[in-house]
Amino acid sequence: MKKILIVDDERITLRMTQHILAPHYETICVTSGAEAIEKYKHERPDMILTDLHMPGMSGFELQNTLQDQYAEHIPVMFMTADEDEETEGKGFEQGAVDFIRKPFRADVLIKRVENILKNVEQIKGLKAAAETDPMTGLLNKSSSQTEIGAMCRDTRGVLMMIDLDSFKLVNDIYGHSMGDKVLIRFAEIIRAVIRANDVAGRMGGDEFIAFCQNVMDEKVIAEKTRYINEELLKSAREFMGEDMNIPLGASVGAVLAPEEGTDFLTLYKKADKALYNVKQNGKHGHSLFVESESSSEETVSVPTDIGQDMMILGERSTGKGAFSLNADQFKLIYRFLCRVEDNYQVGNHYIVFTISPEDAEKNTIPAEIGDKFYDVVRESLRGSDVVSQNGKSHVRVLLLEAESINSDMVIRRIIENWKEEDPSGEYIVTYEMEMVRA
Repeated sequence: MKKILIVDDERITLRMTQHILAPHYETICVTSGAEAIEKYKHERPDMILTDLHMPGMSGFELQNTLQDQYAEHIPVMFMTADEDEETEGKGFEQGAVDFIRKPFRADVLIKRVENILKNVEQIKGLKAAAETDPMTGLLNKSSSQTEIGAMCRDTRGVLMMIDLDSFKLVNDIYGHSMGDKVLIRFAEIIRAVIRANDVAGRMGGDEFIAFCQNVMDEKVIAEKTRYINEELLKSAREFMGEDMNIPLGASVGAVLAPEEGTDFLTLYKKADKALYNVKQNGKHGHSLFVESESSSEETVSVPTDIGQDMMILGERSTGKGAFSLNADQFKLIYRFLCRVEDNYQVGNHYIVFTISPEDAEKNTIPAEIGDKFYDVVRESLRGSDVVSQNGKSHVRVLLLEAESINSDMVIRRIIENWKEEDPSGEYIVTYEMEMVRA
């Protein structure tokens, strides 16, 4: 039921007005502007119906005081016996929504109040639509920044950036409708983990934000992170099946206010650094930013469940052909295999393929030819082999646990596959092969 605060120093008019409105609305009656200010603080009525001329504080002064204190539009309708049109004009200039002349008819008062509250509801609806993310119902990016920014300035608490891990795979494998379903559920989980007086919003895509008032203990942040990850994984398996093997989860970057600042942008950047720290240390955990000379002093929590950890480490969407790595990654794999070879003599082969122009006068390989040859090599190999491009003319290959006869077959296959791509023989392939050794 809508709530109306009625203010009039004449008790007869006050009771008569209450008698008219009480069957339709919850009414609160006071006899002075000072009382009205105190009641407004605790009751937060949907509108105020006040006498214009009162001793101590006029209706205009009451309205201005409340507007200054709460910095929000407060619907006020004035009751007055004053016939002066200038008074009415002044009231509308100051933001009054309506005037009603005393004495008034009951049906007229009810209709006027009904229209005001209907308009207020429409305005609130439009305002909410402008401030809300349409998919999740949380605040949108702009409103999140405004609401949380105001809260950070005045309230102790923690700002948390909450980012979904591996969410792109949901869209890629199960489609965008499933992705939307996961986002909506994720927003519900965030609502469940914060209190009614906290604020949460969606910054865009799979990035969310929340400010939890008076939360200063990292154990609470850790517990919220754990809850979010557990509920998200539970929902994901409910939506996509128990065999769902996407390492879906959430990483949380947190920062305390006012310890690390009271400005939204400052805190946001620090929370973002903490979030990056989580992403670099296994995901599905939290990091609390602490200002220091070394970022390594940030506290990081990562999953301890071995199954979840294996999901994060495991490769998804392996695709066709060999494991493709850059030069540095290839070097690490090679060094590791040297150690394996020292202990187990498993027979790993290292091959370097070179592509060059058949015409000796041409001494360069076009980039597109080099890339095409790299693709041929990669797709001719097993998923357990490793491949890396070294410039445009060379491709490095590691054949794991391959006998020499099998290695020769692989080499022939690569050369034959390239001939199909280059039937004119404009580019020739040569190679060198050795056993992997330190």
